[in-house]
Amino acid sequence: MTSAWLLPGLLAIPFLGALVMLLAGQRAERWATWFGVIVQSLGLLLTLVVLSQFRHSQSASMQLVVEAEWIPELLVDFRIGVDGISLPLVTLTSLLGWCSAVYTVRRVPTPGRGRAFVGLLLLLQVGMLGTFMALDLILFFLFFEVVLAPMWFLIAFWGGGERRRAANTFILYTVLGSIVMLLGFLVVMVETGSADMVVLASGLGAEMSGGAQLAAALLILGGLAVKTPMWPLHTWLPDAHTAAPTVGSVLLAGVLLKMGTYGMVRIVVPTLPDAMVSIAPYLAAFAVVGILYGALASYGQDDLKRVIAFSSVGHMGFVLLGISTLSVVGINAALFGNLAHGLITGLLFFVVGGIKERTGTTVLAGLPRGLYSAAPRLGFLLGFAAVASLGMPGLAGFWGEFLALVGAYHPLVPELTFYRAMLVLAAVGMVLAAAYFLKVLRRVGQGSASEAQLEDIEADEWLAWTPLVVLIVVLGIAPFLVVEMTDPAVRVVVESVAGALP
Repeated sequence: MTSAWLLPGLLAIPFLGALVMLLAGQRAERWATWFGVIVQSLGLLLTLVVLSQFRHSQSASMQLVVEAEWIPELLVDFRIGVDGISLPLVTLTSLLGWCSAVYTVRRVPTPGRGRAFVGLLLLLQVGMLGTFMALDLILFFLFFEVVLAPMWFLIAFWGGGERRRAANTFILYTVLGSIVMLLGFLVVMVETGSADMVVLASGLGAEMSGGAQLAAALLILGGLAVKTPMWPLHTWLPDAHTAAPTVGSVLLAGVLLKMGTYGMVRIVVPTLPDAMVSIAPYLAAFAVVGILYGALASYGQDDLKRVIAFSSVGHMGFVLLGISTLSVVGINAALFGNLAHGLITGLLFFVVGGIKERTGTTVLAGLPRGLYSAAPRLGFLLGFAAVASLGMPGLAGFWGEFLALVGAYHPLVPELTFYRAMLVLAAVGMVLAAAYFLKVLRRVGQGSASEAQLEDIEADEWLAWTPLVVLIVVLGIAPFLVVEMTDPAVRVVVESVAGALP
């Protein structure tokens, strides 16, 4: 396989796997989950090949590009590629997809429906990977939409509690957000005559009038903010996480939420720089409200999944704050924060899923005490993931939030006093965040072993979770592994905005 087919191969592997699951008969139930592991393993191996072929010294340039005419009358082409901004998220997606497949081998939520479950996970993988590779606005939109139906089915048919209501709320919010985003894309295409994201970011988008830029930016940001999710458009998230099966929550928090903030950095900031300079302070304000709200709301929850869901609103608030600074440090912080949050929250949902499997509940009042004594390895991973989520120095969660605060201290936009006030409030949010996880650890972890009779972590759980633990530590110690890749590409994005500053 030549390098020109690496990215199409990444899309083809899960797509063909999903097609096999669709066409296979009932006998496939016996081997469906193992088939999922094989397909995701091939995808992960191919992602490692992409990493090896990627020229890290030229990470500001779009590489491994594949393009072909598709619907020229509508300005739509099939065009995909990766650079320093998108490749880390492609890697995260492949890794979490593989971890989910391994975890699913013995844990299909409804026995006898493993073929459909695996097929939906593979189709979801196509949409997630395609979103991070797309270089055409309409192609981005189509991949962005592909993830909705599989996630709806995963929640509605394999979830728990009020799963249908949660699934319907998820689809309603995200479809409405997507429609708004598409309207913004159409404004850009009509005004510029192009849907090529690289061309638009290189200066064509900046030639739009101020009014057209503002209208397009508000529409696109509005649609992306739903998926992020930005306060106050977050209300679908806690119910979706609470109802979703474990791997659904892992992929929802670990990847789907990143599609919104990725779109902001990839499309809105470089394509509509004048509008972003005007909107940035408002985006910062919404981000900080989300940070504070997420911390306070998490403390008031009585369900572990809802705690993590509301904490995600706060953590993604730091990502939005970094983007709003329009600075090199801030946008690098946002990209690193995306990656760190995907690893840490993915691990948290895996561990909480393990706790639910053993106890039958995630409600704090119904959980036995003494997790540290009864299942010390499981208790350790819960504590490790919670501490990483709080931003402990030396772990991956620290750098995204710390650098977002540094970016807010030196924003590119001129509202210096405002941003420093936002910095203080965001720092308060970091302190408040400690309260809800300490509450969880005290309630679940402490107590005598006699209060909890639980099996400890099993071999397949170790296999699925260990890569996340290792990367959380490695990226906490060596953040330059990511920043060296993202920084050149981020500088190109920031240069496109600098000319729009007063």
